[in-house]
Parts: sequence; C-alpha cells; structure tokens
Amino acid sequence: MIKANILFISCLVFNVCQAQLKTTPVCPSVSVDILNGRINNEILPTSTFSFIKTKLPCFTSAVAESDSAKCGGGVFYKDKDIYFYTARNYIEIGPNFKGSLSVPLMGAARNSLYKWLGHPAIKDVNWEAFQTAYGVLILYYNKLSKVNKIQFSSESTTTIKLCE
Repeated sequence: MIKANILFISCLVFNVCQAQLKTTPVCPSVSVDILNGRINNEILPTSTFSFIKTKLPCFTSAVAESDSAKCGGGVFYKDKDIYFYTARNYIEIGPNFKGSLSVPLMGAARNSLYKWLGHPAIKDVNWEAFQTAYGVLILYYNKLSKVNKIQFSSESTTTIKLCE
C-alpha cells in the first residue's frame, strides 16, 4: 500500500513538473507607411510568411503558401483588419483597421487624394490604382466616394493578382 501511495504521489509530482507556462503573444501596434509600402518600418509586401509571423506574432490565422491554398496563403489579423497575402505579394487593410496610417486615407474623400498621391494610373467607378515607388496602391470606395479598403503591392498594375 505504501509503495502504491509513493507511486501515485510520484506521478502527481512528475505531471506538475511537466506543466509549462504559456505566454500570450504580445503584438506591437501596427503602423502603415503608405508612401513607402512598409508595416512597422520592417514588413514589406514581399516579406515571407515566417518573417511576418515573427514580427507580428498575434495573428488570428495563417495559411501556409501552396498552390492549393486559397489565394496562395498568407498571414491574417482579422481583429486588426489587416491581411498579408504572402504568395501574391500584397497587403490589404480593411475599414475596421486597428493601427495608424502615415497618410490618413481610410475614410478620405475620393476628390481629396491628389495632394498625397497625384493622379491615379487606373480609374474605375469603385476603385483607383496609383503607381508608387514600391509598386501599386489600390484604393476602394464606398457609395459616398470615401476610401473603405486599401491594398498595396510590390507588383505593378499589370502583374498584380488579387484574391477575389
């Protein structure tokens, strides 16, 4: 009986010793430099899947890059409304973005963008694409002609492949 009790206590102590403290990943604030195409001065549209996950560890989901993955894969921050499509080399920022923009584009009126971006390279009823030093910046507009989605990429207007 004593041997059984010692064995039982030993098992309990061993299991407690195996317990690990797990920390919650702390995510830095997200700062987007629109004119230079960078996130937190480090992440580019061409940054790798693992690099993004390391620099912003609090992602809500991640899909490894592959031909069978939807949109080629990426790292997604649904709670911050920012999405990195790593296989397609572009970043998307939604209307509920939690972070800061170097140029206050989100919610800006369509007719007020010239002072920051110049003339668009391509115009459509619902969006405009601007040529940048790093690639292309695409702005989408709501019914009030205010920006409600931002995409930027290292690709050009003729080579970019957006996720539909």
